[in-house]
Amino acid sequence: MKARHQLRDAVNLLYSRGCATAETYTRLVLECVRADDVSQAKRLQSHMDLHLFQPTKTFLHNRILQLYAKSGNLGDARDVFDKMPKKDVYSWNAMLSAYAKSGSVEELEAIFDQMPSRDLVSYNTVIAGATANGCWGKAFEVFVKMQEEGFEPSEHTFVSVLKACTRLLGFRLGKQIHGRVVVGNLEGNVFLWNALIDMYAKCGDIDRARWLFDWLVGKNAVSWNLIISGYLKNGQPEKCIDLFHEMQSSGLKPDQVTVSNILHAYFQSGNIVKARKVFDEIREKDKICWTTMIVGYAQNGREEDALILFGEMLLENVRPDSFTISSVVSSCAKLSSLYYGQVVHGKAVHMGVADQLLVSSALVDMYCKCGVTADAWVVFTLMPFRNVVSWNAMITGYAQNGKDLEALALYENMLQENIVPNNVTFIGVLSACVHANLIERGQKYFDSINEQSGVEPAMDHYACMVCLLGHSGYINKAVDLVKSMPHEPNSLIWSTLLSVCAMKGDIEHGEMAARHLFELEPLSAGPYIMLSNMYATCGRWKDVAYMRSLMKDRNVKKFAAYSWIEIDNEVHKFASEDRTHPEAKEIYEELNTLIRKLQETGFTPDTKLVLHDVGEEEKFESICYHSEKLALAFGLTKKPHGRIPIRIIKNIRVCGDCHEFMKLVSQATGRLIILRDSKRFHHFIDGHCSCKNCW
Repeated sequence: MKARHQLRDAVNLLYSRGCATAETYTRLVLECVRADDVSQAKRLQSHMDLHLFQPTKTFLHNRILQLYAKSGNLGDARDVFDKMPKKDVYSWNAMLSAYAKSGSVEELEAIFDQMPSRDLVSYNTVIAGATANGCWGKAFEVFVKMQEEGFEPSEHTFVSVLKACTRLLGFRLGKQIHGRVVVGNLEGNVFLWNALIDMYAKCGDIDRARWLFDWLVGKNAVSWNLIISGYLKNGQPEKCIDLFHEMQSSGLKPDQVTVSNILHAYFQSGNIVKARKVFDEIREKDKICWTTMIVGYAQNGREEDALILFGEMLLENVRPDSFTISSVVSSCAKLSSLYYGQVVHGKAVHMGVADQLLVSSALVDMYCKCGVTADAWVVFTLMPFRNVVSWNAMITGYAQNGKDLEALALYENMLQENIVPNNVTFIGVLSACVHANLIERGQKYFDSINEQSGVEPAMDHYACMVCLLGHSGYINKAVDLVKSMPHEPNSLIWSTLLSVCAMKGDIEHGEMAARHLFELEPLSAGPYIMLSNMYATCGRWKDVAYMRSLMKDRNVKKFAAYSWIEIDNEVHKFASEDRTHPEAKEIYEELNTLIRKLQETGFTPDTKLVLHDVGEEEKFESICYHSEKLALAFGLTKKPHGRIPIRIIKNIRVCGDCHEFMKLVSQATGRLIILRDSKRFHHFIDGHCSCKNCW
């Protein structure tokens, strides 16, 4: 800082005295370069222009050009360059460097083509600039041209070209470059060796990358990070962890990149406790470490921990970026936590990242998954730029929330905006057709998948069509579609067929679908339970007993049904007939009061849906105290008045009796009830549900 003050005082003194000598200008310019002080260099340049000083050699202007290029001041560099009476190859190279740093590859190429003569630095600058700015093909073109003009590639050349190979996944080209490195006896350069390790690892030959790593003398932190990252990308997290311990044993201190990779490795291997231990041991955590931990929690079903850690990150005054924010928003979406989602949205606005594509798309998805499509639409319409992910979030959100026609209209708008749909788009579109029972329109969209997106229909699309045909009563057509598929049907197809067969009571085809599922997923409880329920509906109790016996023999575990409700920023979880909640007495009193009131209006709990061979009294007890009813009763005890909707989440599909119950409660209380089950959202208001024809 002292040197900069002295430099500024010297330039001030120069302005008070008038024109200076070439030696004075040269000394001051060199001081500017040493201090990396662009502002004083510009003042010196203005002083020279003011006094019409023209140096006889290029040295002075070249130093100024070098400083401008280094700092990215492209306009100032161009101004000096254009005014230079003489230019040498150093002058041209400085301009190449300025354009390379600015990302202007076209201008970089134009300057390169205008050069009266070039040297090795010229070629290396263009190759490195093209590689850094994603023009990897151009980098190879210049690489070939330099050799045609008789220039021998240097270590810097090979490093840049290998980076281009890595990005292009050009394994064959990379091996050829490796051969050139060996022939040129350049294997002693650790930077070049690291580039080779990275190329082989990212092109999928992790064994060759490891061989190079093991032979490398003088490994640095980058070498370790590259091989650890390579194993991570190749799905071998255990090798990453082993290397991490070796690195520590070698005496080399892991850096933030190493730690981030190891956190990823632990999360990839499912060892969340070890990941947290490593994270807690880091003294100085940067943004990357915090974000890696937050994303890891979110991807491993620990969304609440992700939110808590995000709060800790803010308390530590670590500024999150758009990727961090989008990950936290996605966690809110998975939890259907509207309150925390709104808080994070406010934080994103305060930070100025709410309009960034990654964040705004996540916000659209979050509001839709919280059942608030109106807010999602506001975010969507205010987005300065939208990509296919943004459109998909809004289309799918509309479809999940019962706004099927809005979803289809939005899809048509998307096509008018020349956005190419992808697989996810058509899942949303076809789901909307299923919910709205639009058979012909759904078939039209299904048939257009290849034409619109350039890919063949995926399993998810066939599953949607099976669902659409089955829901509409065309089970035979659904079965024919499954049999005519170009690929072997997977568990998604068979489970979809089994689901529609259960809904329509088609045991014959349901048994066929279940048999396939028993082979594909022998330990999944869903098919056993669904087929058992179909038998129970028909009173075939011997078959029900057989299915239960089969589950026991195969050690198939039945998953529990739960419902969640968020009250005053705290999540409360309920199971069926649950009496463990501290306020269980008040909850059951409220629920029983609701049941009596509805019975007075003619409502009768549908005990036929209790698929157990027990008495009517037990069936009544069982159907009345399902988890979503308990969650609803708790919500009403805590929020008996007001216009705020009651939001409930259930991990499986809501049953028909609870669905009818919610409709009647919404009519009796005048409250909006939003229930998100494993299939979709149900918005209950004034005795109606947004799902229209689900039940």
